[in-house]
Amino acid sequence: MEREKRNDMSFSRKRSFTFGAYGGSHFLVYSVDRFTCGDETRPETAEEILLDSPAGDRKPFLPASSNQRDTELFEIIEKLQGSRIDEQRCEFPLPLKSQLLTIGADLPLILPPKLGGYWVDPPLQRLVDVSPTSSYYGFVPECYDIMERDREAKIYHKFFRSRYHHSFTAVDPALGHLVLSVCLEEEESKLRVILRMKECSLNGAFSVSLFPNIPSAVELAKMLCDGVTVSKFEVVSYLKAPELITTFDEHRVSPNFKFGVLYQKDRQFNEEDILSNNEESEEFKELLSILGETIQLQGFTRFRGGLDVCHGQTGRDAVFTSFHGREIMFHVATKLPFTDGDPQQLQRKRHIGNDIVALVYQEGQSPFLSDVIKSHFLHCFLVVRRIKRAEDTSETAYQVSVTAREDVPPFGPVLPDPPIFTDRALLREFLLTKLINAEISCYKAQQFSRLELRTRSLLLESLHAELCTRSQCMMGDPSIASLPSSEGPRVVSEGSGGFIENFKRAIRVRSHSFETLGVPRRIGGSASQKPKTEKDGEGDRSPGPLPADSLGPSEIRDQASPQEDTKGNIY
Repeated sequence: MEREKRNDMSFSRKRSFTFGAYGGSHFLVYSVDRFTCGDETRPETAEEILLDSPAGDRKPFLPASSNQRDTELFEIIEKLQGSRIDEQRCEFPLPLKSQLLTIGADLPLILPPKLGGYWVDPPLQRLVDVSPTSSYYGFVPECYDIMERDREAKIYHKFFRSRYHHSFTAVDPALGHLVLSVCLEEEESKLRVILRMKECSLNGAFSVSLFPNIPSAVELAKMLCDGVTVSKFEVVSYLKAPELITTFDEHRVSPNFKFGVLYQKDRQFNEEDILSNNEESEEFKELLSILGETIQLQGFTRFRGGLDVCHGQTGRDAVFTSFHGREIMFHVATKLPFTDGDPQQLQRKRHIGNDIVALVYQEGQSPFLSDVIKSHFLHCFLVVRRIKRAEDTSETAYQVSVTAREDVPPFGPVLPDPPIFTDRALLREFLLTKLINAEISCYKAQQFSRLELRTRSLLLESLHAELCTRSQCMMGDPSIASLPSSEGPRVVSEGSGGFIENFKRAIRVRSHSFETLGVPRRIGGSASQKPKTEKDGEGDRSPGPLPADSLGPSEIRDQASPQEDTKGNIY
């Protein structure tokens, strides 16, 4: 009896983990639970692995006799995820929590974590006379300019596509794949040149009078980059090359944004409490009306930010707005589905945890901890608190504060001193501009810049292969022309295959191989090494579910479809 009692006491249920991914335009969440009893671990059966759906309408996702590919997929997911759910939790430090509850003076909107890693604006200590953003490109409080993600992305479309020009390709031993475009502007006697490398693109304009003869492609490339060592470029003769090149140049440009919105009530200090709020106060609804318009998701035809507009999987309503030619969808936590018995509210966190910037509305004096929401993507928070201007008046105002990870560069517009807004229109202009600039600035953080560099390198390699292959077809190479179209390199913005194949393709472009992950390839029921083939999509860019460390933020966001600004990543 004592032994059975001890076994019952040790019987516990571990939290689930999620792997979020976009396949096509549908977001899949696999929830895998395990039970532990003593030292033994029993995985749930395949019938207990369910496709994410509203409560009361869940159906088995996989049959009990799952095929070999499904087994391999879940082995990969387990290896990638491990115990990552523990990293996503943050318990508010008890000593600090007790101190906050007994302080009578006004508390700041944001408190930095004890271990640091975040900057706060305005700073908590008034030993400095300026805010972290005051010197950013000379921003002044009245200047609400929106930053550009890539100022040079549209140069090719603007100056080259409407004029007669040539493009060339080469592979440099040191710089890798190169794509060069040259245009002669006869009306201005000027040569325009763009050199695309894996790190960046360089462009310049040279007067024709500087040269006795038109310089070669190699000479023009060396004028832009001294490191070019190739002795010859190949001519691109594919008629649709401008379309492919434009797609590559503008792959980071998107007019759409999506941001999370969190509702923090008084004395709420941890992630679970904040994500569990369901009721919206009138003050919170007023702030949402400042941000945008509450719309019904069912049948919504504009930018949806990854929310379900057909089956109601992500709630009934959302907040949407248009702002200076940009469409913005807000992931409001209180409007996303609430799951009874799930303290982590993964239905909500799978959206907000995959955003890069979030806005927090506070009621009461409880400060917001910069790292209270555990996410690999969230890098910046804008915190808004409603206050009264004076005790003897009913005039209300909004106080604003900003926090971001320390490797996020400062961004405008600058907070006024004091950071208080009484005009609703001015507050809207400030918040939306600040949110957009915050996301663009977050892309320069170390984590995102590293991912973007890897993604750009892969896309440039794919573009180079596509241009070379199509040019050989145009030149009449019989060995290339006889290949089926499905076996040639794909267009940069193209992709195919189901969820399983897209996931495998993404794994193949990771820096770690399947052997590093510890998952053997299986052929015919036995583990063996499967050779990489072009047919399997090696080096291919697909809009399927790519892991976070094989894509940059903009490509992560673009997995659902070329028009959707969504991310299907592990938070």
